[in-house]
Amino acid sequence: MSESHDRAEGGAKPSAAQGFRPALLLGALGVVYGDIGTSPLYAYKEAVRAASGGGNADPIAVVGAVSLILWALILIVSLKYAVLILRADNGGEGGIVAMLALLGARHAKPHSWQALLLVVGLIGAALLYGDGAITPAISVLSAIEGLKVDAPALGRYVVPITIAILVALFLVQSKGVAFIGKIFGPVMLLWFLVLTLMGLGGVLHKPEILAAANPLKAVEFLFHAGWHVSFAMLGAAFLAVTGGEAMYADLGHFGARPIRIAWFALVLPALVINYFGQGALLLASPDAIENPFYRLAPGWAHYPLIGLATMATVIASQAIISGVFSLTQQSVQLGFLPPMHIVQTASEERGQIYVPAVNWLLAAATIAAVVVFESSDALAGAYGIAVSLLMAITTLLAALIARKWGYNLVAILAVNGFFLVIDLVFLGANSVKLFEGGWFPLVLAGIVALMMLTWRRGNQLVEEARAGLRQPEDAFLAGLQHRDLVRVRGTGVFLSAATHGIPLHLSRFVERSHALPERVLIVCAQYEETPTVPRDERGHVTILAPDFYRVTLRYGFMEDASIPDGLACAVEHRRLPPQMLDDLTVFIGHETIIPKNDHRGMQPWRESLYAFMQRNAERTGAFFGVPTRQVVEVGTEIEI
Repeated sequence: MSESHDRAEGGAKPSAAQGFRPALLLGALGVVYGDIGTSPLYAYKEAVRAASGGGNADPIAVVGAVSLILWALILIVSLKYAVLILRADNGGEGGIVAMLALLGARHAKPHSWQALLLVVGLIGAALLYGDGAITPAISVLSAIEGLKVDAPALGRYVVPITIAILVALFLVQSKGVAFIGKIFGPVMLLWFLVLTLMGLGGVLHKPEILAAANPLKAVEFLFHAGWHVSFAMLGAAFLAVTGGEAMYADLGHFGARPIRIAWFALVLPALVINYFGQGALLLASPDAIENPFYRLAPGWAHYPLIGLATMATVIASQAIISGVFSLTQQSVQLGFLPPMHIVQTASEERGQIYVPAVNWLLAAATIAAVVVFESSDALAGAYGIAVSLLMAITTLLAALIARKWGYNLVAILAVNGFFLVIDLVFLGANSVKLFEGGWFPLVLAGIVALMMLTWRRGNQLVEEARAGLRQPEDAFLAGLQHRDLVRVRGTGVFLSAATHGIPLHLSRFVERSHALPERVLIVCAQYEETPTVPRDERGHVTILAPDFYRVTLRYGFMEDASIPDGLACAVEHRRLPPQMLDDLTVFIGHETIIPKNDHRGMQPWRESLYAFMQRNAERTGAFFGVPTRQVVEVGTEIEI
């Protein structure tokens, strides 16, 4: 479903041509806007409470909060994401990992400015994991808390019900979510229509709230309330725009045009009208501050609304979980995380995946957040700081991409600088929440970032060690002429991490067994910094000697690298003779990492962490789609 842009040679700017199918609008409602669409459950309440000192709603704060949220939605989501950031696509794909690929940061040399850029980008990617743990917790909690409006005695059951829903949600991930996905769009369409109707009723009852459309109402309140109150209100109001980054992350699934149309035609109007409606309610009934969202609905509609809100928050949570799975897959394929077991849950749609290890770690973090914080009010302190930092990083990377594409430097500084100032203001406001719970997603992000950076640096050290031990092709082939080798029937495929030299396990196999397959393929699978690679460009073949070939298979970071399929593709396009695929045996180097204490690589504890990750990574053969019966492992010890 991803859209594509035709680019001229030399990294030109993206084309304006965009594919569009009306059905994508409905899909975008469920996947892209689930998170931001459920923000009215808690965002406005927290903003007014922060500005009113915990008592009844202050009328000036009520209007100021609506105005602030309105203009945050316009500036951050509408202008920055919908208009600006969606242009920074990588072959139609979005997300911070796609940005890093576009900037070529993966190949940064240590201690260079590109390496610093990579660190910043990986921190941004890691922040999505922190966001992924908090979003399901606060969304589902805020929906279930509606029970306390009509039946306060049920308040003690809110946390257990929330945990039960979240456990069920994570349990069904292994089954695939295609059956749930079919109802995502219709449910969210109903949700946004209900938001609109609820808000209209409030605005018609108290039309004075329309004064909040004037941005000066927000500015006046912030300047006169004192910096403590202003920062608290800014941090709470920011909750209304969390989820906006999903517009960019899901770009490849729907394309820019459906995402923009869905936002401007339905989502933005529904959100704005509902926030105005909640503000109108608080002007008429300041004591409704405990839960203005549910109080906005008539009494008979509360329980059906709780059911609809629960469904909407489950959809928002599912979108976040699926996004984390996708981010993990991209990170693995670009070498930022170790190979993991990734299950395709829908044969007809490649994007439907399940990552067991990530699923259960995310489940543990989400349920821990519910148990520790116990309410959406408390979780609001943990929510926002990770997203605001991520948004600032995205703005910075987008500026670098714009410069790479040749946009005017002055225009970049003016436009991206303006949005970066806004991001930093919200980041500063959210930073005061650090000890109220903001530490929680930052700790999660820090752990993930450490793993990413350690894995990447460890791979660099291992490759440096391999390079020192690897024989040149000509020397190896010359040496074969002086050996009395047994030629084994069939084709031996030796996987290699490099596009030159003889793999260590090939030279080790010849040295210890005094044998060599009658046909040899040295195969290197590389992930490119584009989402996909055409099949006719998949395989590059070099003849090193008779029946001795080097094959480089190229894949995009959104594709699964299958060695059997890649070799079949090379035969299909006549780059390899068909007999090379007869009686295949795939030889894989099983490397045991031994940390050294010479301080020339990483610190000893990081080397030990890398060795642990390497031991527990997905088996190389399984990761590259090689049947187990065809795999032979050759052991090698490597010191780093």
